[in-house]
Amino acid sequence: MRRFLTYSLLFLLLPATLWGQSLRKAVPEYDFARFEKNRIGFQGDSSAFERLFKKMDSVLFLGKGNLRIMHIGGSHVQAGTLTRQLRNDLLSLRTALDGGRGLVFPFSAAHTNNPSSFTTSYEGSWKVTKNVQREPDHRLGLTGIALSASDDKASVMVTTVARDPKPQDPTFRFNEVKVLGYSSAGERVPVVVLAKGDTLQGCRADSCWSFGLPAFADSVKIATKGQGEFTLTGIFLDNPFPGISVTGIGVNGASLGSYSKCPDLMNDLRLVNPDLVILAVGINDATAANFSVDDFVARYKVLVSQIRSVNPDCALLFVSNNDSFRRIRRKGYVVNSNGKLAEQSFLRLGKDCDAGVWNLFDIMGGLGSMRKWEEAGLAKRDKIHFTEKGYELVGDLLFNALMDKYVEHLKKGK
Repeated sequence: MRRFLTYSLLFLLLPATLWGQSLRKAVPEYDFARFEKNRIGFQGDSSAFERLFKKMDSVLFLGKGNLRIMHIGGSHVQAGTLTRQLRNDLLSLRTALDGGRGLVFPFSAAHTNNPSSFTTSYEGSWKVTKNVQREPDHRLGLTGIALSASDDKASVMVTTVARDPKPQDPTFRFNEVKVLGYSSAGERVPVVVLAKGDTLQGCRADSCWSFGLPAFADSVKIATKGQGEFTLTGIFLDNPFPGISVTGIGVNGASLGSYSKCPDLMNDLRLVNPDLVILAVGINDATAANFSVDDFVARYKVLVSQIRSVNPDCALLFVSNNDSFRRIRRKGYVVNSNGKLAEQSFLRLGKDCDAGVWNLFDIMGGLGSMRKWEEAGLAKRDKIHFTEKGYELVGDLLFNALMDKYVEHLKKGK
């Protein structure tokens, strides 16, 4: 009976579309790609995804609960476009699905590119620490990046409006702010600066300060007060509404070794508490000439154990590395042959960790395909990163693969 009601609701939700195709986004065809292989594969236990999809049922059809997704990687994620496209696609499934913006970071104050899905600005002087540094001199958390200030004039502002807003971009409003970080010297603490210059004091709990805003907002300004130095490691923006939240975690150049330098990672994971983690770390690991499948798998399993210690029921989806090239002096760009080894690693991880695998490397066309993507305007000249158009396509493909599995879940009870 429940499944019958679910199907009825789905047809009401999407009245003008065909069953089995309605949830997918239209994508262009390219003869060099293998879009027919756009699927999520399982070689182990897939029960975690069944639990995930049951939670999605509740959100989509009953308007109850929250589904939290976290996408972690390197520069592909810091750029923000791929995660933004996936987020927008998911939120398009039903109106009023904004379950909170999740964890963000004011990258502009770190003098690096900010994800495209929100904007940030800053004042004063901030010292930057990143997990890509050989020996970070400040304790890091899940975001892999930190800002430290000892100046009352230092502040950051986050606005949940995309850098170049598009009609499909949702509006994110929040009334709860959690500032992640710690007083690294003295007793300096974060404060929220209100519109008229008044400050709002936070309530400390574990490794964050919580602020209840007087009204819903799409921006927040955070400063610090007191003696000594405060180190900010993230800002969590939330609201009380049911829906879907997608958090992007990425630092340019980050590898698995980078995230192992983040001792507060698990504390912050408890705050995000993801139901699905999309694991896309690896493109920087696979640039090494001595890349080892065994070492890569072992390092990844450490991260997996951290995630599952926070949420044992969390669904995991590995995203294989995209095809890429190396730039070699006097030779120009050559194919990174580690692409095949990395693909083997992700397939092994999927089996060993009872996780799904989305084989982007194969879907793209395999070894050497990045050059074709570049010629089609989908990849940049470095043949590692995608263009905005390319990232949007990859986001749509990932969404389609996820929705195909979701439709399979729905049909099981038909």
